[in-house]
Amino acid sequence: MIPNPIYVDELIKKALLEDINYIDITTDYLIPEEQEDEAVFLAKAEGVLCGIEIAMRVFTILQSDFQYEIFINDGEEVKKGDIIAKIKGKTRTLLKGERTALNLLQHMSGISSMTNRIVKIVEGTNASIADTRKTLPGMRPIQKYAVTVGGGKNHRYNLSDAAMLKDNHIDAAGGITNAVKNLKKKLGHMAKVELEVRTLEELREALSANVDVIMLDNMDNDTMKQAVEITDGKALLEASGGITEETIRGVAETGVDIISIGALTHSVKAFDISLKITKK
Repeated sequence: MIPNPIYVDELIKKALLEDINYIDITTDYLIPEEQEDEAVFLAKAEGVLCGIEIAMRVFTILQSDFQYEIFINDGEEVKKGDIIAKIKGKTRTLLKGERTALNLLQHMSGISSMTNRIVKIVEGTNASIADTRKTLPGMRPIQKYAVTVGGGKNHRYNLSDAAMLKDNHIDAAGGITNAVKNLKKKLGHMAKVELEVRTLEELREALSANVDVIMLDNMDNDTMKQAVEITDGKALLEASGGITEETIRGVAETGVDIISIGALTHSVKAFDISLKITKK
């Protein structure tokens, strides 16, 4: 499964138009229109691949009869030196699509690889790893897809998916009890409610209000352990705030159900992949 093909095509076209404003003055003036070449996508790091079909779509949008062969698919582990795919087509197509294809593939593979590392760190605990809405504008669907490829789970896609009361909502609505009560009067029966708490006192109030999910915001591990005991399965508990690869195992061992990490999408390092024309 990849994101909606209509969305993918629109994203790629916008990226190509951004990169090729009128013409590619290097490629169009240098390379004959009829020239063809082959190239390979080469992995220069280790991780979990994501976005290869989307990268190939860049070239087929530019040239409908562009040919490619994929050797490593989304969700599969890749090692340094692996050939991910081979492509063949007009040299102009290859050169014009190279950067857009690599930008998407490297970014998505960076997300899937980081997610997979974190998922492995918390193996054996009750915690699942989730993303957030801290995504790049226009790229949320592919970023969230990459999280699932890495073994993580998606938090809500947007503000319409579920009700989530954070500190500013609660403060503006007159406190937890009042906010939840007034919100539930208008919510449909399919909508879940998540509420952010900062203290154990707020946790107890959230439980009394019968919310579905409680976010433990920037709590230390000892406090989160107490929160797990107090909650006793009455709601799902989500840990969030300042969690890193170095600290996440300890967070998971507190017994929380979900750990959400904004860094999976907002500041991930691109996975190192290159595109090389095959020398004749």
